[in-house]
Amino acid sequence: MEKTSNRTPAAGKVYLVGAGPGDPELLTLKAARLLERADVIVHDGLVSQDILDLASPTARYISVAKKRSLHSVAQDQINTILIEEAGKGHLVVRLKGGDPFIFGRGGEEADDCVAAGVAVEVVPGISAALGCAAQARMPLTHRDASSAVSFVAGQCKGLSDQNWSGLAGKGRTLVIYMGVANAEAIVEKLIADGAAPDLPVAVLENGTRSDFRALRTLLTDLGDMVRRENVKSPALLVVGEVARYGDADDKFREFATMAGVVA
Repeated sequence: MEKTSNRTPAAGKVYLVGAGPGDPELLTLKAARLLERADVIVHDGLVSQDILDLASPTARYISVAKKRSLHSVAQDQINTILIEEAGKGHLVVRLKGGDPFIFGRGGEEADDCVAAGVAVEVVPGISAALGCAAQARMPLTHRDASSAVSFVAGQCKGLSDQNWSGLAGKGRTLVIYMGVANAEAIVEKLIADGAAPDLPVAVLENGTRSDFRALRTLLTDLGDMVRRENVKSPALLVVGEVARYGDADDKFREFATMAGVVA
């Protein structure tokens, strides 16, 4: 049921804006226009400087960057910042990498704004999965390889307790966000949940940016490849036959051969 509030909305407004995966040209027109009008921009660490530079020169920036195992600004505090700044009559842009409603905690922020009587609007962005896959020319669904795609988070609490059975395998694609640091545990989990060890995998690093890399191997080699290639976040893991498609099936074979495994 949708949350409602009897309180009079504040004069300001919060926009939860998707900044996309990094390339400023992938912003929506609405997102770009809001940046030009914003009084306050509350942004994540993954939002590129090129995107921030599109904002009004009079805008005030508030960084709420988070790193793995180091949440410098708690989510409750972020929600409070949004509500307080809108309460001052400001146009507040909450700028998030990718899309606000795909592992962006935008739902929590929207709910708190509504409960506080603050007007809030969501402006979707190109998700990291779509942007990274597009740059690699890797279709997440393909008539010959996959008719379903699932998104999961690879660093959620209780990872071992989650049921991923059926999410990766023949005719299916699994996209794992925030999974690089837990790559080895993810491999163990997927195989335990029924995925074949020789399932193709791609690691898409720094999607839509100039230093983008698409690395290919087999599931059983994923953890070793992450170390071997010194993969760093932001990066996505794509598990499934679609990992063979795109810019370099030869690269997939090269990494698989290097690892001593055969597809």
